[in-house]
Amino acid sequence: MTPIQPDPGPPAQAGGRSADSLPGVGPALRESLAKLGLLTLQDLWFHLPLRYEDKTRISAIRDLRVGDIAQVEGRIEAIEKGFRFRPQLRIAVADASSATLLLRFFHFNNAQARQLDVGTRLRCYGEVRRGQHSLEMVHPQYQRLAEDAQSPVEESLTPIYPTTEGLGQKRLAGLIGRALAQLPQDDALELIPLALREANGLTSLRDALLYVHRPPPAADLIGLGLGTHPAQQRLAFEELLAQHLSLRQLRNRLRAQAAPALRGDGGLRKRFLAALPFAPTAAQVRVTAEVERDLGKAVPMLRLVQGDVGSGKTVVAALAALAAVEADRQAALMAPTELLAEQHFVNFHKWISPLGIEVVWLAGKLKGKLRTSALAGLRGAAQIAIGTHALMQEGVEFARLGLVIIDEQHRFGVDQRLALRDKGRAGDEIPHQLVLTATPIPRTLAMTAYADLDVSIIDELPPGRTPVATVVLNGTRRGEVVERIRAACAEGRQAYWVCTVIEESSVEKSAHGRAGPGGGIRDKALVLQAQAAQVTHAELTAALPGMRIGLVHGRMKPAEKQAAMDAFKAGETALLVATTVIEVGVDVPNASLMVVENAERLGLAQLHQLRGRVGRGSTKSSCVLLYQAPLSAMARQRLDVLRETNDGFRIAEKDLELRGPGEVLGTRQTGEMSLRVADLARDAHLLPTIQRTGEILLRDHPDLAARLVARWIGHAARFAGA
Repeated sequence: MTPIQPDPGPPAQAGGRSADSLPGVGPALRESLAKLGLLTLQDLWFHLPLRYEDKTRISAIRDLRVGDIAQVEGRIEAIEKGFRFRPQLRIAVADASSATLLLRFFHFNNAQARQLDVGTRLRCYGEVRRGQHSLEMVHPQYQRLAEDAQSPVEESLTPIYPTTEGLGQKRLAGLIGRALAQLPQDDALELIPLALREANGLTSLRDALLYVHRPPPAADLIGLGLGTHPAQQRLAFEELLAQHLSLRQLRNRLRAQAAPALRGDGGLRKRFLAALPFAPTAAQVRVTAEVERDLGKAVPMLRLVQGDVGSGKTVVAALAALAAVEADRQAALMAPTELLAEQHFVNFHKWISPLGIEVVWLAGKLKGKLRTSALAGLRGAAQIAIGTHALMQEGVEFARLGLVIIDEQHRFGVDQRLALRDKGRAGDEIPHQLVLTATPIPRTLAMTAYADLDVSIIDELPPGRTPVATVVLNGTRRGEVVERIRAACAEGRQAYWVCTVIEESSVEKSAHGRAGPGGGIRDKALVLQAQAAQVTHAELTAALPGMRIGLVHGRMKPAEKQAAMDAFKAGETALLVATTVIEVGVDVPNASLMVVENAERLGLAQLHQLRGRVGRGSTKSSCVLLYQAPLSAMARQRLDVLRETNDGFRIAEKDLELRGPGEVLGTRQTGEMSLRVADLARDAHLLPTIQRTGEILLRDHPDLAARLVARWIGHAARFAGA
């Protein structure tokens, strides 16, 4: 691949030119580029390689080792077609070192085979494997070479780009090369002022781009693979800065709006606290004060309250709702599942209804007169609404909504949260927003993904909670676990048995949010999970005769689920077989044993949430994680972390390190967090400097800040105030 020769005098505005200004870009290719978001030359400059192939040298076959990814040249010595089990083409290639390498193809056609004759010169690139009789490459890249012609090797490492159907690597690389030929000099390209670049030791952006697109043969492949090369770090700095700036701009737009100042006399809150059967922890008191201080201002609150499982976020939410009621405003709490929403409704009804406050329940299952009555209440005298996505549906109207509380917010899309907020828009005023999560968010992730929120942390558990002892067992020891349940329940305690499924593709896609509401993938996942739970329920019923065993899964009718949960809470059933639907919102203090099957299939945060269903009383509690061998290295690390600690924040940091921000936060939440170069775990050391740089840019160079956001995130407007 020839080195890029920059145009001697490109216009400063070159990056804004359309990609179809390049030679050879017609309507069909323009459409393919648009699928990748490549609309301008600048988009092509910043479309960065996923990895690299080293085709800058030819390796001798005798020097190859298993696991090498290498390029070799040789002549075909023998060809064999086989059809014993499936079609197979085997080609023996020898080079000047007299060593032989076997090329194996399982997918080929007759025309391809006819082009390969004994004596043909080939250049091949691929991974070296150990074959039955010799080293081999399976489906290598290859090209036929003319008999006596010299065929030069590439002059730089070959970049491999993210691409789409109908757009091959060679064509895309050629386009990017032509776009890079119009890359301006530094003064026209840089959006970070020179003083800030020098203060932070940043290298030239132009040099960094040229390096990552065309690394020289002597490049540090290990550093490039790890993302730690100075050129990548320069780009990572700018990308994280753009992410940070976009959220800071969003925050500034939000604060430019108005909100009702919710300043009540505190009477309801005092009566509420006096009636609680426990005293709030110091952390709850501190976070409540932070929330109340925000609510008293005439600018919209946007505060994230995070706390570990069982830390008491619901009490903080109830106090915030009462502050709104005292100021003659309504509060609405939205939860992602009916089970969690009903748990909130039960608690709020128990705590708040005795104060003479009307709490309205609204969910999709509510029909007929009950729904009509609930909707009339929201338009009239009802003060607090609790429900699911139904709260933001068409036809739901609030008389004076002043506070929106979103629980487990990462399970909602940004547009969904905005839809509920906009129910309370009155002229220039919007409601305050309080966001809750029981998934501790690593500091590095919060600094980047939540730069638009104020963050409060409930870092203290109520007294009387006992740490949960966690053990990791091979699934072959299932019988021992069943006996352990028998013994625990005989002593009057209760247990959960959580079923996941082994069919990874469907269920993991559903869990990660890649299917739309009601989509086929999600439906299939629910069916598989329900089947797994039903089979396990039948097996445990047979193994534990005389024991009352309940069943809860996502395919059950809401009334059936609620009846099963009520029976378990009341102690009428000793063992509850369930899917991960019980991950959040279930509080049964007498439950002291949690069993999770196929635990290796779940992420750390989800396993930690499930474990949090036990240890909610003073009884010593245990969590048994059953796995199916063999375990991958990552799965082993996840399970080891859970065995070693109950600290949700340490677990969250490890989850970020292992799975990345999209999985920790939820994919639907973080479409805009798809980082091209940066890695939040690896590049956390850059964040403090990025925050300082961002403040200076927004204050002194707002135009440059806006262009940086457009460069890395795109020109589409971000959802403001989400």
